[in-house]
Amino acid sequence: MAEIDDYLAGLDAEDARIIGDAYATARTLAPEAEQGVSYGMPALIWEGRPLLSVMRAKGHFGVYPYSAVVVGKVLETLGPVDGLTAAKGTFRLPLGAPISEVAISQLVQARCAEILETNAKKPKPRPRVVTHAD
Repeated sequence: MAEIDDYLAGLDAEDARIIGDAYATARTLAPEAEQGVSYGMPALIWEGRPLLSVMRAKGHFGVYPYSAVVVGKVLETLGPVDGLTAAKGTFRLPLGAPISEVAISQLVQARCAEILETNAKKPKPRPRVVTHAD
């Protein structure tokens, strides 16, 4: 399924363009990311983990990198962006406002690094021992 494409098709043209542009920016940094769903939201999935979701809410666009740590790191380095507010695990921008390519790029880069670190800590499966009965 193409969850993001389906989601964008259900939005008005301007919202679909703005959100689609944000996903396009993310895909340039993680081209092997696949469309999927995480926490009920259309999302890019990378290395088996949710990378990013961008959605229209009642009064804002929400950008979700699935990590409060990533949001905090990016906020520390990101300069002022008109209308940008943040909460635990999300950035919010006013409806109609373009979603900063710089913000998306920094979020995706930080989340990719976090995913790689998390995946590296996962225990590796033990090799299976095959015994042959005579």
